Amino acid sequence: MRKFITLIMIAFTVAVSAQIHNPVKWTTQAQKINDNEYNLVAFATIENGWKLYGQHLPANGPVPTTFTFEKQEGYELIGTPEESKPIVKHDNVFDMEIAYFYNRATFTQHIKLTQPLQTIKASVEFMSCNDHSCLPPDTADLEFTLPNTTSSAVATATPQFSFTLTPDDNTAATATSNTKAVATPTDSATNDAPVGQMGIWTIFIISFFSGFAALLTPCVFPMIPMTVSYFTKQSKSKAKGIRNAVIYGLSIIVIYVLLGSVVTAVFGSDALNALASSFWFNLIFFIILVVFAVSFLGAFELTLPSSWSTKIDAQADRSGFVGIFFMALALAIVSFSCTGPIVGTLLVQAASEGGIAPIMGMFGFSLAIALPFALFAAFPGWLHSMPKSGGWLNTVKVVLGFLELALAFKFLSNADLVEQSHWFEREVFIAIWIAIFGALSLYLFGKIRLPHDDNESRISVGRLCLGLLTLSFTIYMLPGMWGAPLNLINAFPPPQHYSESPYGVGYTAGGNATGVDEGKLPEGAHLFKPHNIVTFDDYDKGLAYAKQVNKPVLLDFTGWSCVNCRRMEQNVWPDPQVLDVLRNEVVLISLYVDDKRPLPENEVKPSQVREGKMIKTIGQKWTEFQTLRYKANTQPFYVLVGHNEENLNTPIGYTLDTDEAEEFYQWLKTGIGAFKK
Repeated sequence: MRKFITLIMIAFTVAVSAQIHNPVKWTTQAQKINDNEYNLVAFATIENGWKLYGQHLPANGPVPTTFTFEKQEGYELIGTPEESKPIVKHDNVFDMEIAYFYNRATFTQHIKLTQPLQTIKASVEFMSCNDHSCLPPDTADLEFTLPNTTSSAVATATPQFSFTLTPDDNTAATATSNTKAVATPTDSATNDAPVGQMGIWTIFIISFFSGFAALLTPCVFPMIPMTVSYFTKQSKSKAKGIRNAVIYGLSIIVIYVLLGSVVTAVFGSDALNALASSFWFNLIFFIILVVFAVSFLGAFELTLPSSWSTKIDAQADRSGFVGIFFMALALAIVSFSCTGPIVGTLLVQAASEGGIAPIMGMFGFSLAIALPFALFAAFPGWLHSMPKSGGWLNTVKVVLGFLELALAFKFLSNADLVEQSHWFEREVFIAIWIAIFGALSLYLFGKIRLPHDDNESRISVGRLCLGLLTLSFTIYMLPGMWGAPLNLINAFPPPQHYSESPYGVGYTAGGNATGVDEGKLPEGAHLFKPHNIVTFDDYDKGLAYAKQVNKPVLLDFTGWSCVNCRRMEQNVWPDPQVLDVLRNEVVLISLYVDDKRPLPENEVKPSQVREGKMIKTIGQKWTEFQTLRYKANTQPFYVLVGHNEENLNTPIGYTLDTDEAEEFYQWLKTGIGAFKK
């Protein structure tokens, strides 16, 4: 009876999954603001149960919605596309906050005409998922017809899979190939949940504590007693001294918030976020952070031109509010060698969040720096309880240098993940972090000295405690070389499957587990980590190997950004019964539909399902293969085939809503049984 129910569930799953899906339909509209300015609005209508991802997603997550406007003379973009309010929730699989839309979404791009135009063309790349499956990244061509003073806007959008689109009865205008439709959707799109503001407040908190860290550097800390003493002595009354110090603190906040505003104005709400998945952006920022770190460690100092500080000091001699403001500006310039690396890191991280995050980040940073000046001015007696300047300030600066260096390798890791080049895998990242924090521990214990350190032989209690903490952290990371998940830092290193070996450097996999030594894998195969499964990513090589060892083939249509694929791999595949089958009874071929690596020139060809498009990447090749052969385009999608490429049973998709591992195991055994007959 149990097997009968399982087969019914499998049949239902197949009926739902084995079909071509196109859950997102696009329409466009051009809204006139004045004679020269327009809003180009793209409306996404999303089928029930599906979600469309937003524009502002962290790196290494799902594919964000991205608009590309055709370059042509006659108009210029003002800012970047703004989106309606998304739902923002934490995703346990990617371990990050992810923004997405249900039902509908609106994206608006402001433009300015420099000469008369009738149409503007663009394209949008997007990804959509439901609770069972994800679709490969798709693109749609958009066309905006600019209205005159009397006519309404006509909007068209050409989707990728033109033969699958069915206009919805309740949609005013849906996008179909070779068809123009009048766009009449509402001006805004709403969702069923409020916007999550965790990202903005997280940026504020991180920036606030970074401000305190900057406060404890040799460039800033000694300025506190000097500045407060100046205000209290120069002021005719205590109240006036407090007032001047408060104005000084507010001036610091204004200076840094203005800096955040400039970044927001120049880069827009999501420009750096769009760059976050760029190989060159991550590589360049890695180099910048290394330079900052080396500066903090004492190799050299980053300083602004001395003429700047000279001119600012001259203005600071003026009386009144203007003089106080220029004193605050002088502090920002003089302390740049210490605050510059921190501010630069915060600005890029905040700008990648989009919106007002850079402004909020600079507000938090400057608030932490400004508070001590106002508080010590109000209570001058506290100055006597302040620790004296000394070698401990340089220690703080060096510790920040080590932290900057560790953070830099996160961006180098991102660059490697973007290219999928596998030369900076998980073990390498963890080994570098172990070396960095191990060296920091030795420094804190006085075993390593750097150029600006004093010659004291004793270390303070605080330095000892910090050294023990970093040493403990270093020891904690060591098991990561042998496959430990390292949950405390899992947002930093590459994912576990992106590694040289599932259980660590130097481990020879196989034996009773797979029957294959890691050093003697068949041509074109690798080990799927952390489950230690011999896996091919090339269909022909995998099929040839299956014939050689007389096993059926398990086709795994998957994606690097597929949430539900990761859930199956994390929750179903580790089951002992399932894992034994995957290791020993089938040949696994994983075909990544979002693999952006280019195909060899001789394999580039026109698409049979994407009208007017070319198959240029490996991911597009496997998407086409799945669509044509199996009439499906969702992931995960599993097919058991024999040596003649015939289906051994009905393909299956996501199974976590039913008997999970048991259902998948029974499906595998049914197909294997058919193969052996």
